[in-house]
Amino acid sequence: MEKKSYQPIIGLEIHVELKTKSKMFCDCLNDSMERHPNVNVCPVCLGHPGVLPVINGDAVKMVIKTGLALGCQIPEYSKFDRKNYFYPDLPKGYQISQYDKPLCVCGYLDVQIVRSPTPLNLERSRTPRNRRIRIRRVHLEEDTGRLAHPKGADYSLIDFNRAGVPLMELVTEPDLTSAEEARRFAEELQLIFRYLGVSNADMEKGEMRVEVNISLKGGAKVEVKNLNSFKAVEGAINYEIKRQKEEKAVLETRGWDDVKGKTFSQRMKEEAKDYRYFPEPDLPLLRFTNDDIKKIQAEIPEIPQQRRERFKTEYCLEISAIDMFVKNKDLGEYFEKVISELDKKDPKTIRLAVNYILTDLQGLLKGASITDESFMITPENFSEFINLIRDINSSAIAKTVLREMFSTGADPSHIIEEKGLNITNESDLENIVKEVISQNFKPAEDFKNGKENALQFLVGQVMVKSRGKASPQAVRQMLLTKLK
Repeated sequence: MEKKSYQPIIGLEIHVELKTKSKMFCDCLNDSMERHPNVNVCPVCLGHPGVLPVINGDAVKMVIKTGLALGCQIPEYSKFDRKNYFYPDLPKGYQISQYDKPLCVCGYLDVQIVRSPTPLNLERSRTPRNRRIRIRRVHLEEDTGRLAHPKGADYSLIDFNRAGVPLMELVTEPDLTSAEEARRFAEELQLIFRYLGVSNADMEKGEMRVEVNISLKGGAKVEVKNLNSFKAVEGAINYEIKRQKEEKAVLETRGWDDVKGKTFSQRMKEEAKDYRYFPEPDLPLLRFTNDDIKKIQAEIPEIPQQRRERFKTEYCLEISAIDMFVKNKDLGEYFEKVISELDKKDPKTIRLAVNYILTDLQGLLKGASITDESFMITPENFSEFINLIRDINSSAIAKTVLREMFSTGADPSHIIEEKGLNITNESDLENIVKEVISQNFKPAEDFKNGKENALQFLVGQVMVKSRGKASPQAVRQMLLTKLK
């Protein structure tokens, strides 16, 4: 009897609301923050008879830019189609989408996967490996409205503010084989969208939604719809792998219950023929020349993987620091502005800047952003702070200065002068230690003869002469060195 294979076969469909000023086919405001229902609507996005759509050129450009960043080919011709289905939040009775002539095809995204440890080879298991996930297509369509279901009511409400918002859909090949790969792919894609500026891709706000197509080898394909967090993506895949091992899967669409941590059946899965696609008669064919593509290509900024590689070669940063600066784009840009004012060839200076940005500064921010108006430390002042404390022997003083900078935005040198924080550098400390030893010959000799208490006396004398500005640990270490 042939042994059944449980190898998961996973593909993703990712929908992303684009950050345009207006909707896809009309001039209504595209505002995901609008909380009043049915405000940003017009006869076009409400599907009134006789109205005509007009293509949003910025949305088309954003999709092509995304496709190019993902190594896609851009066909010379593209078109829009009508996807026919009836649902209350679809006012026209059809959705303007793309079927056989999408804007972008045949791309890929490399994601880094860390193997799970195995008893046979623990070290090799921890080594990251790159997985290339092929992207079948990236196309453009309009979003639907939003349904609200009041608690305890026997009716539903429809908000059409979202109807007609530009929606980019990315479809992968079934190249993924685990929940971890799917999560990392979606996380990296979210970063790319943000770096390109095409979408905020905030999953909590519904700006990025993931749908998972999953089957076990030889079994039926199941689609899990509208996953709105990376945790949900991972949880839904792991649950489906387990479920499909235990029971025969059927071709269906399922939902995800975040509370129960399980999927549930919704309906039998539709196929392309069920939507009766045909070319949108009210919109023209799109054509792109080589010059058009080159202009868009020239606008693509540095994307996350390129930044990782540059931060590694240019600043010799550790992987954990690179990861923080890449995931938090604004913080990475702040770090580079700080470093531009410092000596890039001095590893100690760079390491100091990294440590204070990722530990002390993040502690003061408490989850807030350096882009907030309340953040007052300029990169120039932070650079000056690093230069001033580079040879400091008291982290307490450095923390005091940084806290004051954070609270007031004041220049670090002014804070040091105003508060009398005369930082003791290594050279100054050495001179004070030599002076204390020469002035306290007997305690110095007592320590050499084995009296440990004499060392504490000498530490106290140094602290007095440094006005408490030196680090007791540094003082103790220097005294031990000098008294050998």
